[in-house]
Amino acid sequence: MSEVFQLWLPILATAIFIFIASSLIHMLFKWHNSDYHKLSNEDDVRAAIRAGSPAPGQYILPHCIEMKDMADPVMIKKFTDGPVAMITVRPSVAPTMGKPLVSWFIFTLVIAAIAATVAVDAFGIKGDSRSAAHLVGVVSFLVYAAGSFQMAIWMGKPWGSVGKDVLDSIIYAVISALTFWWLWP
Repeated sequence: MSEVFQLWLPILATAIFIFIASSLIHMLFKWHNSDYHKLSNEDDVRAAIRAGSPAPGQYILPHCIEMKDMADPVMIKKFTDGPVAMITVRPSVAPTMGKPLVSWFIFTLVIAAIAATVAVDAFGIKGDSRSAAHLVGVVSFLVYAAGSFQMAIWMGKPWGSVGKDVLDSIIYAVISALTFWWLWP
């Protein structure tokens, strides 16, 4: 474990570089903007949801408690009539970016530290920097990309959006690998 502490510089640098890259992706290139659509009757939908006073959490339409309920003709009709949706209700407060950005930076630090741990366990601190960097890149890609596939499979996230997330993940993996290759002791 003490060997991982010797990798504090590539871990920190990787997190900083990925933070910068993700900021460019979302604020300059904005290729994810087209992933989100506006409902034509947004105000009506907001009013209907607000009327139900749901607590912050995840909701599904139509709602079934058990899988066997999905065979009920009434439930089948609800699914075929639509809409079928998964909704996340967040607290009703003015949006701020501070907490999500800090959380994202911490997340990138954790991923870099985990990738560093895997690489140092595989190759040792004196191991080949190229091989260690390659492993860091592979681990980073898997971590950044995996969640998007899970969201597509289980939550219906559009595959086009997953493709963009995979592109982001490739960028983050390359940044991780190059940074560790450059700064490996």
